[in-house]
Amino acid sequence: QVRLVESGGGLVQPGGFLRLSCAASGFIFNIYDMSWYRQVPGKERELVAMISSTGGITNYAGFVKGRFTISRDNAKNTVSLQMNSLKVEDTAVYYCNAQLTVLQYWGQGTEVTVSS
Repeated sequence: QVRLVESGGGLVQPGGFLRLSCAASGFIFNIYDMSWYRQVPGKERELVAMISSTGGITNYAGFVKGRFTISRDNAKNTVSLQMNSLKVEDTAVYYCNAQLTVLQYWGQGTEVTVSS
């Protein structure tokens, strides 16, 4: 059974930081590219950051470059998103995603609220 379980969301003030984690199980983690997406009500889900299966390649959306860092631990089947200098507009539900060609899995999401 494939599972992606996100954790680490919460309420933080602007300028603060959070670290999201995603624990994966039920599939061969180290051959999947992993990503974080986010979604706010009424808008489409958008890519935040991606890391390749080996961790050698990372890509970020322009709106998080320099503030967020994606990383993975293939020994522990986890992927993380370090989010620094958070802005109000970063408020969203953040989803963990695993992809291998046309195969794609999603977590249930973790809510991040940036507010003073």
